[in-house]
Amino acid sequence: MKDSTKERLNAYAQLVLEYGRIHNISGAKTFQSVMSNINDSIEPLEWMDYWGENCIDVGSGAGFPALPLAISLPQTQFHLFEPISKKSAFLHLVKTELKLDNVAVHRVRIEDYPPFFADTITSRALTNTRSFIELIRPFATSKTTLLLYKGSRAKEETKGLNSVKIISRKERKYVLIKDFL
Repeated sequence: MKDSTKERLNAYAQLVLEYGRIHNISGAKTFQSVMSNINDSIEPLEWMDYWGENCIDVGSGAGFPALPLAISLPQTQFHLFEPISKKSAFLHLVKTELKLDNVAVHRVRIEDYPPFFADTITSRALTNTRSFIELIRPFATSKTTLLLYKGSRAKEETKGLNSVKIISRKERKYVLIKDFL
């Protein structure tokens, strides 16, 4: 990882802590817990080769996993969907402060936004997998990859789906789904 990327990830962590003290945007209240969320977010960079030109993150909240990924993948355009005002305001703040030209913040539910196609679609703890697939279907093509940050129910939620790969790291289950249309 480049030093400039590490610096930007640390700056993001500081913003999460500062903004979070006032606006309660994340459960992470210490630098260590924010860094743990950042490391969780960027873990797929170790084993996921292709991200494409456009990535959508649904229910972005405080920016996990999208902002650490956007910082690490400046060549990929990230569209963050977060309808809650204080959280989308925070996402705009980070975009501006860190000069993230590859980030677009949409303060709207994804189902209320005009569809466009994404190469990768991410989400962390938004809804069950089958409901999520229905939600993002208008934004997917046959080549779109889903990367879902799940917990202990990952295997149960993906039962019966094709082209599913689950990568386990401690309590986190990273669910990769291709060919889901």
